[in-house]
Amino acid sequence: MFDHSKYTPFQAIELADRTWPDQVIQQAPTWCSVDLRDGNQALIEPMSVVQKKKLFALLVDVGFKEIEVGFPAASQPDFEFVCSLIEDGLIPEDVTIQVLTQAREQVIQRTFEALKGARRVIVHVYNSTSRVQREKVFKTDRAGIIEIARSGAMEVKRCAEMAPETEWVFEYSPESFTGTELDFAVEVCNEVIDVWQPGKDNPAILNLPSTVEAATPNVYADQIEWFCRNLNNREAVIVSLHTHNDRGCAVAAAELAVMAGAQRVEGTLLGNGERTGNMDVVVMAMNLYSQGVDPKLDLQDMDRIVSVVRECTQIDVHPRQPYSGDLVFTAFSGSHQDAIKKSLDVYEEGDAWEIAYLPIDPRDLGRSYQDVIRVNSQSGKGGIAYVLANKFGCELPRWLQIEFSSVVQKEAESTGQEISAEAIWALFNAHYLDNKKVLSLENFTIEKTGGGESFNAKIDYFGSEIAISGKGDGVLDAFVEALRSSIKLDFEILEYGEHALGQGADAEAVTYIQLKCNGQRYTGVAVSKDIIASSLNALMSAASDLLVSQGSQAAA
Repeated sequence: MFDHSKYTPFQAIELADRTWPDQVIQQAPTWCSVDLRDGNQALIEPMSVVQKKKLFALLVDVGFKEIEVGFPAASQPDFEFVCSLIEDGLIPEDVTIQVLTQAREQVIQRTFEALKGARRVIVHVYNSTSRVQREKVFKTDRAGIIEIARSGAMEVKRCAEMAPETEWVFEYSPESFTGTELDFAVEVCNEVIDVWQPGKDNPAILNLPSTVEAATPNVYADQIEWFCRNLNNREAVIVSLHTHNDRGCAVAAAELAVMAGAQRVEGTLLGNGERTGNMDVVVMAMNLYSQGVDPKLDLQDMDRIVSVVRECTQIDVHPRQPYSGDLVFTAFSGSHQDAIKKSLDVYEEGDAWEIAYLPIDPRDLGRSYQDVIRVNSQSGKGGIAYVLANKFGCELPRWLQIEFSSVVQKEAESTGQEISAEAIWALFNAHYLDNKKVLSLENFTIEKTGGGESFNAKIDYFGSEIAISGKGDGVLDAFVEALRSSIKLDFEILEYGEHALGQGADAEAVTYIQLKCNGQRYTGVAVSKDIIASSLNALMSAASDLLVSQGSQAAA
């Protein structure tokens, strides 16, 4: 049954002098949310009035100035919801509601009944115009379709004239525009415009839906540019888009069509809609944002947007859904993590955003950098180091990143699961801070001498207290000399690093030390409010690891 030969390719548009490929989107289109109508009809369980009001409030907060609130003639719940928005004064002064109606006399009249008392309304009337709909559904010719469109337009105009207290805006859709011959789509729309007689100061909206996405986005752009060129009275018309996602290209099609001359875009938050979905306004708006264009929508609290939409639609958001998914800024790959970390390390506020693998700053959407890098068996040293630095303030030197990453990698491979930041910190503590030590510092004194530092201390050496002393150019040098002379421990300090954990006078210090003895390397880490104690304890930790290792080798 998997037979491609039963499909015919979509007819290309003859437009050799197309101009849209050279255009750049420099300002956001007018947005119209259709979540409460087109989105609602796509739900297994349509939204309740409470859910609709909650979603409407979100759409207002996000900044939509045009919101399609329902199909009031289609059902009593839709009718009552539209009435309640008007009667309860829930529509802000700067927001225009939109309602959908078929181009049928009784349906249009019922629609206007629901709109009594509204300040400003877009009445969106439609009828199907495609060849398939004409021939297989309505069984009528072009003339019959034009008559339906003209009659609907006349009835909309008549009903509006009977309610002059409301500011009316007319919108017409030749449904299945992309499946309609272009010359006929223009003919039908010209007939509707002829009825409404819009002007530059009171334009009508012509909405050109990709009701079923059947071609590549460039073809849709060609259709829009051809349409705009051939339409009568173009300056009195706002060309609007309504793309569906059957081929997964709804956003791309809308973007190219705006380049082709469209001024307005209808869509839904997060792309809900029949069948494969509507154009995701969040994605298109954030695409503009990422190019330095003001999207005219406030999307900075993405978690709230996702939460409300999920609650009202009962549809989950894919974790990799662009911009809104939980994992869209998260990298597990070691090479990606390393590049992100290094880019963030040199980023300063006010700089242009140029971070590897992150097209936008997660903070702009209310997300944090802690979500950017997460660790599993595919991760590398950079990601692990990022987690420890970002979450716990430990800036591991590169040599320790390499060493500790093998510890985390082993744990990740044994569990086969993601390792949380807390689990990474627990591994770090167990491996370096809370590990068993056979050598520890009890107390110490330091005296300055003419030649440097004199160091005296008591240490716990395999359970016994031993007094040690030594001299050197500095405290650490004197301590090393004391260990060498007192317990015959010979080593060299190969790596050393330290930094404060946090800020302020009471901030703790962390020290990282690596010793080398007989070709082997031993690591010590210590944290203390005193930087000298931190350094000495780190050295004792590394030396303890050395002694344990030597004991194991001797036993073997």
